[in-house]
This record gives sequence, structure tokens and C-alpha cells, in this order.
Amino acid sequence: MTQTLVPTGLTVRAVAADRLRGAHDLFLAALHNKQSSDELWDVMRDFYVADRTFGAFDGERQVGTATSFPASLTVPGGEVLPMAGVTYVGVRTDYRRRGALTGMMRAQLEDTAARGEVFAALHASEPVIYGRFGYGVATIARDVKVDPKRARLRPGVPGGGTVRLLDKDEVIPALSAVYPALQQTRAGLMGRSAQWWTLGYARRMKTDHFLVAAHFSDTGEIDGWVGYKPAESPTFDPRAGATVFVLDFQAADQTVANDLWRYLVGIDLVDQVVAYFRPVDDPIEAMLADSYAVRDESEGELWLRIVDVPAALAARTYGVAEPVVVEVTDPLLAANSGRYRVGPHGMERVTDAPALTMDVEVLAMIYLGAWRPSTLAGIGRITVADEAALPAADRLFAVDRPAWNGSMF
Repeated sequence: MTQTLVPTGLTVRAVAADRLRGAHDLFLAALHNKQSSDELWDVMRDFYVADRTFGAFDGERQVGTATSFPASLTVPGGEVLPMAGVTYVGVRTDYRRRGALTGMMRAQLEDTAARGEVFAALHASEPVIYGRFGYGVATIARDVKVDPKRARLRPGVPGGGTVRLLDKDEVIPALSAVYPALQQTRAGLMGRSAQWWTLGYARRMKTDHFLVAAHFSDTGEIDGWVGYKPAESPTFDPRAGATVFVLDFQAADQTVANDLWRYLVGIDLVDQVVAYFRPVDDPIEAMLADSYAVRDESEGELWLRIVDVPAALAARTYGVAEPVVVEVTDPLLAANSGRYRVGPHGMERVTDAPALTMDVEVLAMIYLGAWRPSTLAGIGRITVADEAALPAADRLFAVDRPAWNGSMF
């Protein structure tokens, strides 16, 4: 079994299949949670892929864990590229700052590159950690809190179709069949493999009071849904309204989204609807008669690591502007470092003098259009050799619709 020695004496290697449950419990402990029950592990074992799970070891004792699952990412222009969904990363409290995380993340990136996956991506619990491994905030989302007692949709908001709660046994087969078509609707959306459905749905349906309301078109096809869980009331008093937490909100178009919001704010005995990771262009305030029924907070959503820079730059489309030579530096994956001319007609690798220089983290931040190059240059994140290149780069990397991921993992 291949393993890497960390300078502090720890080793990093793939976790054997018969030790995956221990890796899972190690992650739970890192988040101050109890170990998984047999019932929960019977579900979670289907999420783990042995050769995608890395551990840091002190001798035979596992002290850190990091895993990933196969996924894909829709890039500007609509092309879909392979991606690793990185999650369940944790280190034992008594082994922090001994190189365990660094060793695992390096091994994982090298493994992702060897698999031909163009990106790795994660949702960060501690954002100060991942920039040093080349991950950058590539999509911005907002957590939306709605007061249903004040939330009345304006009379002219269009709708159509019906909304129905799905039975548990029909949720994953129905939604997994429909989702691939939805992935094409916006840059930043990711493919949902069988492992994702285990993590995102099967786990929650096993451990939580997790409900799914699907929207059916006039022809009877599912074209959107909300997955949510009500907070348990400690009093069992119907006068104490519940909070509903929306963890998955997908819609083929705005009319479907309108109906799903109409459903959510119409649930009885609810004082608050909290929808996590909504796109920044969700027009919920504008669709309500009282926009003050909504409060929101923006945050970084998807942290993206470009594992294959040439493939990523070649795959996306660009706006109309003069081509710009961009130099990218990547201390962890040396093959990415180089100079690239990007323009309306695509990308080519060159040796010309760069107009802009950035590290791979910053490239991830502008890749899906979340950040303007000129903004990042203004705070010292991009080195500028040619000032005229900044407005051109802004136009080249701009997107018509804000990128959004919309999948928790």
C-alpha cells in the first residue's frame, strides 16, 4: 500500500475497506458528535469509496481522515467536467498542527489529478484552512429566512402544476432521474452520483424527520422539489410555531420556484422558513407583498480547486474582449503553472509575457464569475503588468447568470 511520510512522523495512505467505519467515526468525533449507530452505518457504508478515502496514521492508529466522491461540474457555456466532491475531512484534536491535514490534502489532490478529474470542490466549515491548498470561493449564495405570517405572494406571481409530498421509497429514484436535466440550467451546478444521494438524502431520511415536496408539471413530470426538515418542538405546543429548514431547493424555471416558495410559506404551524444556500438572484423579496418578511445573509458557497488548469480554461466560454495572457502559479500541482492566453475563441498555452499573474486559488475565484479580476487586483490578489488587461479580463470571465452550486455535501 502506497503511503507518504509526513515530516512529523505521521504517514498518509488510503484507508482499507474494513477501516472505513472507523474513519467515519473519527470525522464525527472531530465535529464533537457521537459515533455512528449500526443503523446509520448501514446507510453510510454505501457513501464511502475505499480508494478515495485517505487517512493520517500514527503507526496503526488513524488520527485524520479525508474522503471524496465522484461528481461533475457545469462550467460557463454548459460543458460538464469531472469533479471530486471533497468532504468528511477531520483530524483528532490531540493531533492538530502535526501535518496530518496537509499530508491528506496533498495526497487527495494528487489522486484526483491521477483520476483525470478536472476539479475538486468542498463546502468549508473553517474557511481559513483551504486557501493554502488552492481552493477558492467560486460561488456565492445566501441563507434566506422568511416569516410566513408576513409572506404573501403578490397576486401576479405566476404558477402552474401541483406540489405533493413524496413517500420515502420514491424520493431517491424519482429525484435522481430528474436531476441531470436540471444540472444543465446554470454554471456551478454539480452532478449527483449515487454516493451524493446517499449522503444528501438516504442519510437524512434515516436520521431526521426529512420531507420532500415535489412539483409536478401539468403533464405529470417532476420539474422541481424542496427537501426540508422541521425543527423538533421541545414543548409539543402547537402555539409554538416550528422552524422549517430547507436543505435542497431545485427548480427547472422560475415558475416552478414560485410554486415551491408558495408551498413553503403556506405550511401550517410554522414561524420561520430557513432556506440554505439559495442563489444570489433568487427574487423571493420581489415576489412578496411585504419584502421585509425576508432576511438573508450572503456567504461563500462552493470552494473550488482547479486540478487541471488547461482543461478547465479550455472548457468554459468567455465574453467579448481582447485576449489576455494570464500566468497561473500552483505550488502543489506543478503541471498547472504556466501562461495561458484566454479570449473569446478559447484558450492556448503560451510563453508570452503575462498581463496578469495569479495563484490557482484566485483563478478558482474568477473561473465561475463570482469575482471580478479587477476587484481582486484592487486588494492585491492579482499582480498586474498591463492595466488595460483588467477590464478585458472582467468581460472575459463574466457570466450572464450568477453561478450557483445548490448541493450540500
